[in-house]
Amino acid sequence: MSQYLLIAIASIITLGIAAEWIAWRVGLPSILVLLLFGLVAGPFTGLLNPDAVFGDLLFPVVSVSVAIILFEGGTSLRLQELRQVGRVVTSLVTLGAMVTWALATVAAHYVLGMGLEPALLLGAILVVTGPTVIVPLLRQMRPSPQVGNTLKWEGILIDPVGAVLAVLVFEILLEGGFEVAWTVGTMGLIKTIVIGVVLAAAGAGLMISVLDRRWVPEFLQSPLSLTLVVAAFAVSNTLQPESGLLTVTLMGMVMANQKSVNVRHIVEFKENLRVLLISSLFIILAARLDMADLRAVGMPEVAFVGVLIFVVRPVAVGLSTLGSDFSWRERVVLGWVAPRGIVAAAVSSLFALVLTQHGYPGAGQLASVTFLVIIATVLVYGFTAAPLARRLGVAQPAPQGVLFVGAHPWAREIARELQDLGFQVRLADTNRRNIMQARLAGLPTYFGSSLTEGALDHIDLAGIGSLLALTANDEVNSLTGLNFSEVMGADSVFQLPPEDLQTATDKTLVGRHLRGRFLFQADAGYWKMMARFDAGADVKTTKLTEAFGYPEFLQEYPDAIPLFVVDGGKLTVVTVGGGLLPQAGQTIVAIVSVPATS
Repeated sequence: MSQYLLIAIASIITLGIAAEWIAWRVGLPSILVLLLFGLVAGPFTGLLNPDAVFGDLLFPVVSVSVAIILFEGGTSLRLQELRQVGRVVTSLVTLGAMVTWALATVAAHYVLGMGLEPALLLGAILVVTGPTVIVPLLRQMRPSPQVGNTLKWEGILIDPVGAVLAVLVFEILLEGGFEVAWTVGTMGLIKTIVIGVVLAAAGAGLMISVLDRRWVPEFLQSPLSLTLVVAAFAVSNTLQPESGLLTVTLMGMVMANQKSVNVRHIVEFKENLRVLLISSLFIILAARLDMADLRAVGMPEVAFVGVLIFVVRPVAVGLSTLGSDFSWRERVVLGWVAPRGIVAAAVSSLFALVLTQHGYPGAGQLASVTFLVIIATVLVYGFTAAPLARRLGVAQPAPQGVLFVGAHPWAREIARELQDLGFQVRLADTNRRNIMQARLAGLPTYFGSSLTEGALDHIDLAGIGSLLALTANDEVNSLTGLNFSEVMGADSVFQLPPEDLQTATDKTLVGRHLRGRFLFQADAGYWKMMARFDAGADVKTTKLTEAFGYPEFLQEYPDAIPLFVVDGGKLTVVTVGGGLLPQAGQTIVAIVSVPATS
């Protein structure tokens, strides 16, 4: 038996990560592949039985995992994002949630033929969307900041709201029905809010104090934060069922918006853990589905999903955005994005089991209908939301602009060449003279250090997709890349190579995780670049053709240092060991030596 448990747990993790990788390779929403793998491993083949593997630990493990996921989601919520969208977000998670609950309940009762009690519970469960499905979808859509911030905030905040609502309905059903609804519901809501706020403040405050006073070494800070999150979740749930989700979400928000301590390494740890948890949870919950319930899915269930997509969501968004400055195009996109995720799957699985034991008719449909909604909404929104946003002009193109850290003369020449090609550029420097010269050249600038938290908040990164750290100090370049990797991604952060890169070893180089990718070529250090420009080098843009391709370019400019390749408006930064091979039809931007005139 122990050997089976070991193989089962290893299989869950392996299937989850394999599904994530396959989804990345083929460009599908990962949740679809995860659910497919879970269905094949569970009800289709019977190879995996999560109830036998985990026993009574199944739902506590799922609950703690969801708590960690929501804490990580809370750490991505910046209060400054609420300046434009705060009122709409508030309406969506209050009025919008109530409208969704009411309309979904009516649809479940009349379309699915559910009893009123299970229908009320299903409507409450389907209020949630969730960061596990919203965030990947936003990466595909690239919506305008107003729409993107609204969907992100709603997706993270609605999970605890929906879960608490579902728990209150669940308690009312078990306590005796509608006669006690007002008392149970009101007291439960008040207790949830009070407990959530108090424990979130206490947990976040303790975490900040411990980190600020350096009571624990750095290697224990991430495990300690995980411990405090789990402890706060457990205490909160003990005092009031499912209030823990609100507690950990608020804890994440507090940690994200405080300025006392740096929590980036903790957030990175949670982000990595989140991928493992999400992939494993979807495999586990999909494998629990009953084959008989899946076979029972028919036209009523399909019609129910249609009502959710075409009626419930648009009505909820329409009412929530009344009086706002959102354009009709933005409202249409908001009304077309409401995929369901891991919280809906976990809560429905738990409640279906308990209500079935209490003999509620239709309770067995809860999990199967919820998973159908998850699959259908992810499919529909995953394949249509991005094209719709682009069609309505709400989507932003993939940012191709460049932020230059260092506004010295040769950095200005490169930036001016890119600007002439139509790319957005920004130059940041602490040297006032360099900034003044850049402004006189018509280049947008930021005066200040790129290493401060204020730089992340105050540099206009709209349209900026890459960072080039071009200062003379290798350590400053590395720290700059590290500072901006959180908002731009590690693959979009570049820095000049050290002067001795060609002879450097692993013992002398800064670790890969602590620096950006090395720019251009191994001998393109700051001082060598400076010497080239002092000797009269220039930045040249060349359109490659069949007759004059890259080999011919190198023959004419044998000492050229390629900087960028432009292909149909897409800018690719040349890196050390990047395997550059520009093709005909592409444009190459390079540093070339200007031939002397006789």
